[in-house]
Amino acid sequence: VLSYRVENGRRYHAYKDGSYSFPNDDQELDRLDMTHHMIKLRIGGLHLAPIGDRPGRVIDVGTGTGIWAIEMGDAYPSAEVIGTDLSPVQPSLVPPNVKFVVDDCEETWAFPNPFDYIHLRFLGGGIKDWARLTGRVFDNLVPGGWVEFQDIDARYYSEDGTYTEELHTAQWIQGLMQAGEKIGRDVSPALKLEERVRDAGFTNVVHRKFKMPIGPWPKDPHIKECGTWNLLQILEGLEGFTLRLFGMLGWKTEEIEVLLAMVRKELTEQKAHIIWD
Repeated sequence: VLSYRVENGRRYHAYKDGSYSFPNDDQELDRLDMTHHMIKLRIGGLHLAPIGDRPGRVIDVGTGTGIWAIEMGDAYPSAEVIGTDLSPVQPSLVPPNVKFVVDDCEETWAFPNPFDYIHLRFLGGGIKDWARLTGRVFDNLVPGGWVEFQDIDARYYSEDGTYTEELHTAQWIQGLMQAGEKIGRDVSPALKLEERVRDAGFTNVVHRKFKMPIGPWPKDPHIKECGTWNLLQILEGLEGFTLRLFGMLGWKTEEIEVLLAMVRKELTEQKAHIIWD
């Protein structure tokens, strides 16, 4: 589990090697914490599901740094919170009601009791069989329990025509989605999430979409702050998002670096008012 693979100076998980295409090194962990702050700011808290004041058993699937699970443990002292991930990169000093487990969420879940609330955020690019995953979630939820999927529609766009397919950023996004399709791991899973959840048997399904601008160009102060965090986390993650996936498309490291330099330039110039959902 700890025999990490290092490629192009970036560290990747060892357990189920290759099933997740993004790094697990300190740079990526910092980016994940930025993303957590951004999402919490954008949606107004740790979750949207109406889980009440005493949610009982909670699991965070693909917990990453564990920050969501830790904050949930602090916010709900009576809850039992478990975070699972392929990488054991979470801190050891955590609230007494929080623990972390190395686990592959697509395999059979070995937890003895079902959960009252299951949280899954940003698993794009890491799931081979979404139907199997949603089935696992369904089977491990108590009757009347809640599950919350939060994920990305990676199709960048603008509402004022400033984002065009001629941009290097568009080429980059298209390459990521092409690579995800090649390896059978969707990097833009939000497009089909509602359908997949309903197909798994869930009822009382609520679908909410949040626009996420890239950069501080919006006029609304709250959205501007969210956009600033979004730009920061994307710039921090560009290399980690791209190296392994574009390598699978046959790109050389030098070619990737040239493309990413152009993407960084376009994103920081803010001439294109880019949004993702």
